[in-house]
Amino acid sequence: MTEQEFLKNYNSSDYEKPSVAVDIALFTIRDNQLQVLLKKRNTHPFVNMLALPATFVGMDETLDECAQRALYQKTGLQNIYLEQLYTWGEIDRDPRMRIISVSYYALVPDSQIQLSESEQEAKFYPVDEIKTLAFDHEKIIAYGRERIRNKINYTDIAFSLVPEEFTLPQLQKIYEILLNQKLYKANFRKKIADKIQPTEKMLSGNKHRPSRIYKKK
Repeated sequence: MTEQEFLKNYNSSDYEKPSVAVDIALFTIRDNQLQVLLKKRNTHPFVNMLALPATFVGMDETLDECAQRALYQKTGLQNIYLEQLYTWGEIDRDPRMRIISVSYYALVPDSQIQLSESEQEAKFYPVDEIKTLAFDHEKIIAYGRERIRNKINYTDIAFSLVPEEFTLPQLQKIYEILLNQKLYKANFRKKIADKIQPTEKMLSGNKHRPSRIYKKK
């Protein structure tokens, strides 16, 4: 039998098929806290419980395409930091049927957030104050937070949470929130010196000495 003959006679209904979903943890820094976007579910299962934005993967799209579509449909955001996080395949993670979830996490500066009309009920919640969520979404958020923390020292991931132009105190605060530790100013500035470049602009209007505005190289 040739492969063409095999495929012609192949019956895919011989095997059970799980559904595949994408869950997205969208993080931002707001009120000096790491926060994540959640929305109250209006249908069963877990009706009225908070959950991450999610959608099922279409037959004609890749996982990344599905994640980008979901992010845009749920938030109106596109062209922001988006990375695959982990695949969750526990048998009983969804009471409806066998659903495998491929989770993603996204990062966006607070200043860029403007939720679409269909998602006005979605809100950002401080990660440290989240208690019980639908499905296994607490695990997804915790895993996403840990991934960010692990990558901050060897990537430029923290820059995804500041505007295009920023001051060094603003950038240092982002690092401190993500790492959950206080950083020494001199050490921090030495560490990120080769990642930034100054502009001709200054931030003034406060009691302190004006701060130079920088941007990422």
